[in-house]
Amino acid sequence: MRFMIMVKADDQSEAGVLPSEELLAAMGRYNEELVRAGVLLAGEGLHPTSKGARVRFSGGRSTVIDGPFTEAKELIAGFWLIQAKSLQEAIEWAQRIPGGGSTDPADAFEVEIRQVFEDEDFGEAFTPELRGQEQRMREEIAAQRSQ
Repeated sequence: MRFMIMVKADDQSEAGVLPSEELLAAMGRYNEELVRAGVLLAGEGLHPTSKGARVRFSGGRSTVIDGPFTEAKELIAGFWLIQAKSLQEAIEWAQRIPGGGSTDPADAFEVEIRQVFEDEDFGEAFTPELRGQEQRMREEIAAQRSQ
């Protein structure tokens, strides 16, 4: 099973405040641990929403909304995509994220863990033709990354 662990944004991340050298080093060690365990598929930090945009679809039209976005507690500042045997294992990995052990309430942050859909989750609606299309796209992506 794949899980996305999303780091919620806060006022600091939305202001573009970068992590300290200490936190970057701790995150690097954590990421190396994930890699050695064979569970890390991807992980990245995100720029603040002031450098982003949203595209809203309604009535067959799209509208672009430039950042920043105001609801910081609902925004994502970064993520890990991991392969785990269960939600419980994903939670155990998330509980080891650097910075989570601070007793200072000012250092509080939150992550959200969500399972990623797999092909079999879609049942009969995911026809053999659609499965083939998905497999071809994955192979093409892998080939592009290896170039």
